[in-house]
Amino acid sequence: MQKWRSVALLVTCVVLALSVWFAGTAVQGELQKAFGLSKAWGGLATAAVGLGFVAGTLTSAVLGLADRLESRRFFMVCCLIGGGTNALTAFVDPGSLFTIALRFVVGASMAGVYPVGMKMVASWANNDRGLLVGLLTGAVTLGSAMPHFIAIAAPANWRITLLVSSALAVLSGLLVLRVKLGPVHGKAASFRARYVLKAWTDRPLRLANLGYFGHMWELYAMWAWVGVFLAASFQFDPGGSAAMTLARWITVAAIAMGALGCVAGGLLADRIGRTTLTAAAMAVSGICALLVGFAFGADPWLVSIICMIWSQTVVADSAQFSASVIELSEPELVGTMLTVQTSIGFLITFITIQATPFLVDVIGWRFGFAYLALGPLFGMLAMLRLRRLPAASRLANGRK
Repeated sequence: MQKWRSVALLVTCVVLALSVWFAGTAVQGELQKAFGLSKAWGGLATAAVGLGFVAGTLTSAVLGLADRLESRRFFMVCCLIGGGTNALTAFVDPGSLFTIALRFVVGASMAGVYPVGMKMVASWANNDRGLLVGLLTGAVTLGSAMPHFIAIAAPANWRITLLVSSALAVLSGLLVLRVKLGPVHGKAASFRARYVLKAWTDRPLRLANLGYFGHMWELYAMWAWVGVFLAASFQFDPGGSAAMTLARWITVAAIAMGALGCVAGGLLADRIGRTTLTAAAMAVSGICALLVGFAFGADPWLVSIICMIWSQTVVADSAQFSASVIELSEPELVGTMLTVQTSIGFLITFITIQATPFLVDVIGWRFGFAYLALGPLFGMLAMLRLRRLPAASRLANGRK
């Protein structure tokens, strides 16, 4: 009972803390209208969070912060920094470089939330690592949807969205101190630069990483731009006078329901295997990336259904790449391998978050998302190749 109480509280803390990640994206429509900001500028602000996360993760690993500091206190401090910095963005010029810098710091602070939360939830693992990591990834998904929900509740004031999401992050920092750690909680391996190449020279690890990189090519660009896509699409509906509000509701539902995909993905992966689950999820999400543009401007219900399916499958496999790396790595290298995987994966998101608005301006929404399908195709092939290796028997207790 204590296990699930602690996991539930930790999941709640991650949801609240991650609400600052997409807070800027959630108010992008208002900022574009009020300050004349371009989609490219909005993409830069969103990508700055991801780059900050990469910088924060690498810094934490090199300095051994996650190992040297008590997990809950490290989590708390990062929540306070993220919440405070995010709140500050409500009082500066949205079009300034200072805003970009603040978004970068917000992302850097999340390096003490998501990876540390992963370490904390894994302390309770007992043949259910896929489910536990899936629950945590589902919390990240819900947290990403949270600012969109806040924006619906306060559509006339973008500052309220930023301030409320900041307050939630601070609350998370206070609540996490009450989380109990599991019996297998221990220090992860310190970052060793000379071991970084192990992620590439070890074939099973390389394929698991390549699968994750294909997944990340698609995921954050979808999350960052699906709301803008829906708003533009619903404008064509004869009854779409409230297109922005409807688009926001569907965006919240689409991203939030992705959490169900994370939990279902974790349960299935523990039973049918990690390569099976990840390959299937990427196949469906890639098809959605190709098809959704052709539904642009069609009946809102059709567009919404495609986005709902996409939002669940695009993230259903996310946690299983981390679980795969944990199971394929030597115990003393798990921390290093996860750091390499996460850092490069989030660097890739910078490319697609920036490329999407550029492509939309050139070729329109009908084909603006189609290139994202390249990621899941690449990732699916990598995971199917991993499946054929003897090392795949180490995944999910022998379930490939």
